[in-house]
Amino acid sequence: MFWTTGTIFIFCSALSSALCCDWFTHYSDLRNSSMTLIEVMGGDFTNEQCPVAFPYNLYKKMEKRNMESQLLFIRNSLKQIYDLYRYGNLSSTAWDFVKTLDFLESVNRQIKELDSCVIQILIYYWLKYSLTEVLTVVLYLQDSSSACWEIIRKETKRHLDQLDLLGNRLGDAFRGRSATTRRH
Repeated sequence: MFWTTGTIFIFCSALSSALCCDWFTHYSDLRNSSMTLIEVMGGDFTNEQCPVAFPYNLYKKMEKRNMESQLLFIRNSLKQIYDLYRYGNLSSTAWDFVKTLDFLESVNRQIKELDSCVIQILIYYWLKYSLTEVLTVVLYLQDSSSACWEIIRKETKRHLDQLDLLGNRLGDAFRGRSATTRRH
């Protein structure tokens, strides 16, 4: 009896924190909310191009990483987005104040949920690309103007779209892994 219980305990302890992550099942509404709020908190997206190329190659590289690394990447990216909007000077924008706060709260709730998923991850890696640094460059290039924040909002939407795709792939893999585990 002891050996069976001990074996189960060791097996459960060794499971990845990602397998116990509620973010996959409970927070798709928050992901959708964040993506909707970034669209509606301001007017139409600007047609101006960002002076920094969008890092599609970074997202492609992340698709090939393990689940824990992808969760950490999503969490860190959301944290950078949150910090940019939370601590940035948004006074030049004409965005809806309540919707902007709702957007921040939606992103922050995802960060908090993802914290519980990645808390046990013992790896730390340096990203070659920092979303905050690139978007901050845009702010400095254009003096924190309203037009600059509109470019940042548009680029944030692009990042949220890519993070959502990555999260959906992880969720599909998680559900497939869970179904396989239940069958055995």
